[in-house]
Amino acid sequence: MSVKRSGIFKGDDPFEIARTWLAEAEATEINDPNAIALSTVDSDGLPNARMVLLKAIEDDAFVFFTNYESAKGNEIEASGQAAFVMHWKSLQRQIRVRGAVVRESDEASDAYYKSRALGSRIGAWASQQSRPLKSKAALMEAVAKEGLTHGLNPKRPPFWGGYRIVPTEIEFWAAGEFRLHDRFRWTRGTNDADWTIVLLNP
Repeated sequence: MSVKRSGIFKGDDPFEIARTWLAEAEATEINDPNAIALSTVDSDGLPNARMVLLKAIEDDAFVFFTNYESAKGNEIEASGQAAFVMHWKSLQRQIRVRGAVVRESDEASDAYYKSRALGSRIGAWASQQSRPLKSKAALMEAVAKEGLTHGLNPKRPPFWGGYRIVPTEIEFWAAGEFRLHDRFRWTRGTNDADWTIVLLNP
């Protein structure tokens, strides 16, 4: 089932539409056009949200990288699910995604880790993300220590890498006059099922 779509909503592949929108945002957003508000749920069912940077829109998944032992990592590992929204104020558009989450391959995580600045690679070793920190000075001391330990070509920490959000729901939203926005929701029951597209009330 689908509904007639045209203009920025036209296309049969939601990942391709998402890539097109992101490319357009890269020309208009001042900072971090690939920023997403990622939501997970803790063991009590209480939602958590934070900004992270989306690093790839692949043919079947949205990919980001983080510390596996962070709050988001622990919550993802426990539930296997997450949601996010990308919002571009300059374009007055947003994309909402919900779905299952799996770890990225070691090879892909290694490749992305190697592409990062040296300081960021060392920082990944030094930061016990989301856990209490005695002081900023203590963090900088840890950075210096890890820098000496791992040198100029550090390997990827075993507790750091990528996640792939494989969506069962994607919504494309664009602002409309008088708040009569355009919303198209794509859903599928399984990863290999056809998408169902419906037009939603604003």
